Amino acid sequence: MRVLLVEDDPVLADRLRRALEQARMRVDWVADGKTAWFQGGVERYDVIVLDLGLPQLDGLTVLQRWRHEWVGAPVLILTARDSWHDKVAGIDAGADDYLVKPFHTEELLARLRALIRRSNGVSSPILRCGRVTLDTRHHRAYIGDDPLPLTVQEWRVLEQLMLRASQVVSRAVLLESLYGGDEEPDSNTIEVFVARLRRKLPPGAIETVRGVGYRLIDTTATAVSAPRAVRD
Repeated sequence: MRVLLVEDDPVLADRLRRALEQARMRVDWVADGKTAWFQGGVERYDVIVLDLGLPQLDGLTVLQRWRHEWVGAPVLILTARDSWHDKVAGIDAGADDYLVKPFHTEELLARLRALIRRSNGVSSPILRCGRVTLDTRHHRAYIGDDPLPLTVQEWRVLEQLMLRASQVVSRAVLLESLYGGDEEPDSNTIEVFVARLRRKLPPGAIETVRGVGYRLIDTTATAVSAPRAVRD
């Protein structure tokens, strides 16, 4: 998952960044409203953590501009303001959730996981596709009852495929889950990680849709509803 963290307190931002990265999320951090507005408008994120008290441009204005510009990523607001009208203003501006400082990092992570699942039409923190299971709370993967060892990069790619199981996930989406906008990955990076996953998953679990991306399928299903895709 790719996260935009907008927080002007460097100490808090560093703590949150480390916690998010330990949760296998890719984090971009910005510290002011103008940079946040630009970054959120030109890059694709799975979720955004937005502080309200920002320099240069306040968080509510940033959020209102994003929503006016059709930036659809779920947004969790962080603020020291605990009055009900501030919460209403945040929700009306387009926020999806609200967390008041101080807070426990685990609560933030749980709320972010829920927002990401909800934005993909998934309710459970346990993702399943056939015999493959991802426990997003405890960062564990299984094939049947057997543990599935994954690197951080493999986890990020598989999580994107699991969240959109049976749907085609573009190479661009997979690349963004692995790298920031300033990095230039090798042209075959995604192919490398997909190949590694194929060696670990049940045969035929990942289909290649040429020119588009990849699709994770339930290999235990008795019928295939989607058009046959090309397999590498």
